[in-house]
Amino acid sequence: MPSITIRNVPDDVHRALRVRAAQNGRSAEAEIRDILAKAAKPEGRVMLGSLLASIGSEAGLSNADVEALNSLRDKTPAEPASFE
Repeated sequence: MPSITIRNVPDDVHRALRVRAAQNGRSAEAEIRDILAKAAKPEGRVMLGSLLASIGSEAGLSNADVEALNSLRDKTPAEPASFE
């Protein structure tokens, strides 16, 4: 698992993190991991698959429509890009 080092954290911020961690019954490191996880991956975020499914249902697409689109799709493998 990767590690992150954060330098030059102000004393008052470090103290507040330690207090917050103690209030939540965990180490300062665990508290910081929790804060980072909630900031980077909020619970209310819309996942791409869910968004696409909702767009499809709003458009009135059924499974039969999706199967029809898939049958029309070109399934020929793409040629790799050449940079020469």
